[in-house]
Amino acid sequence: MSEPRIVIIGGVAAGPKVAARARRLAPNADITIIEKDSYISYAGCGMPFYLAGSVREFGHLFTTSYGVTRDEQYFMREKGVLVLTGNEAIEIDRDEKEVLSRNLATGETSRIPYDKLVIATGSTPFVPPLEGINLKGVFRLNHPEDAKKIRENINDASEAVVIGAGLIGMEAADAFREKKIFVTVVELKDQILPGLLDKDMADVLALRLEEQGMEFRLGQKVLGIKGNDQGNVTGVVTEKEILDAQMVIVAVGVRPNVDLARKCGLKIGQTGAIEVNQYLQTNDPDIYAVGDCVENIHLVSKRKVYIPLASTANRQGRVAGDNVTGRKSVFPGVLGTSVLKVLNWNSGKTGLGQQQAEELGYNVITVVNSAHDRTHYHPSHGLVIMKMIVDRESQKILGAQAIGPGDVSKRIDVVAAAIHFGSTVEDFAGIDLGYAPPFSTPIDLTHHTANIVRNKLEGLAPSVTAGELKEKLDGSDDFIIVDVRTAQQFAPKHIEDDRVMLVTLGDIRDRINEIPRDKEIVLLCAMGVRSYEALRILHGAGFKDIKYMEGGLQAWPYDLD
Repeated sequence: MSEPRIVIIGGVAAGPKVAARARRLAPNADITIIEKDSYISYAGCGMPFYLAGSVREFGHLFTTSYGVTRDEQYFMREKGVLVLTGNEAIEIDRDEKEVLSRNLATGETSRIPYDKLVIATGSTPFVPPLEGINLKGVFRLNHPEDAKKIRENINDASEAVVIGAGLIGMEAADAFREKKIFVTVVELKDQILPGLLDKDMADVLALRLEEQGMEFRLGQKVLGIKGNDQGNVTGVVTEKEILDAQMVIVAVGVRPNVDLARKCGLKIGQTGAIEVNQYLQTNDPDIYAVGDCVENIHLVSKRKVYIPLASTANRQGRVAGDNVTGRKSVFPGVLGTSVLKVLNWNSGKTGLGQQQAEELGYNVITVVNSAHDRTHYHPSHGLVIMKMIVDRESQKILGAQAIGPGDVSKRIDVVAAAIHFGSTVEDFAGIDLGYAPPFSTPIDLTHHTANIVRNKLEGLAPSVTAGELKEKLDGSDDFIIVDVRTAQQFAPKHIEDDRVMLVTLGDIRDRINEIPRDKEIVLLCAMGVRSYEALRILHGAGFKDIKYMEGGLQAWPYDLD
């Protein structure tokens, strides 16, 4: 049997990965990539770092780890793959098994035959129909040319506005702050990173970023973009105010590119992206689809989802590369695992968020845990605030989120692996993780988080969240907050309220009679450890209505006096 003729439409992330894998498995196959752009196989995720200056050269977005530029010559010489840049696939003839391609420079068309076809057409940024969207100084950040133009103009701006607080928007805002540009992020929803974090976690992160000079306008709709007589942007108009800006980034999401697939009769899924099976086949068994143009199965909910990520695109490219050369590799689905860095705070998520899980009908139990990523005496230690979402019945982990200056990605990846294999919190607490002071604590913070869930399930750790405590403070609840930090820690920052009393943990046994037994008691400390200790002491002394605040004041998303 002769090796197949493989044609790939799309040359950014998933497409080149298909070609590279297929070539290794089928050394003599005829492999062609059709790409309408002049840029191929570029590091789109590196573009914010190019804006910030940490990636110094534009060309570094296109090179291999050993310094060779990934262009047409590279793919032909090292991969034996023909790349037709500047050519647009305009039609797929499924009966004749041909792709009609048009050269965008000459207008000439050609028919390229295939045995196996892979669609990797990616996504396109959504451009809202705003007045002023085409003013000079208004950019998107989804293409290398976007990054190049922004970099050329970024030093001329002192104020910038980012429309959209998703992953791309927040990374763009980070790049502006790295350049010492005052930046305001406007988001229609009432939180930052709505696709990544639950609101309680997002609010803590937003507060920490605001403390470092980033500003947010949340729950505000953008009505238009203002400009001057020279056609340059001067500001962004929201429903509440006008924000001055010499540069604007529009980052309000992307849409899958499915027109070519729809035109040839391939099935489009319920999310609006191309429907594929576990082998990444479309409803035509000789046509596969990968990357940002396809929908996936969520491994927890088992629902169809559209979560475009470079990591998913590359993993799918390998699976499709297997299958177009005769194997039967399976792509199981996604957890939506994502991480990012904004200023000096890291963020990450895997699996379901709390609201998602509740809407799916899970009986959810959650915890928030503030902890160090390394031993407290190691100079590199940093804070991580982790939230874990668990199904109360099965005790399986449904999702996790983490934020903080500490090592977030390691913890999210560990939990992602556990969720992938159906771990319960009991299973998770028994995983044998590595320990040394430069890397973790003897019991890692992920283990601590799982153990808090176990304690809550056993009734050992009744708690309130920061949001629940704030509601109590704003209401007329007759309760007492017992802050168990030291006086030196309490003095500079604390909750200012007549219902707050300071009783240091080391003094709590001696002063236990000062704590009223006829009121609800909420125990509070910096990170939640001491307040939990205090709770167990009070429980042993016969107190009944006692709780501690999860995550401590590190997880408090409100201003402190």
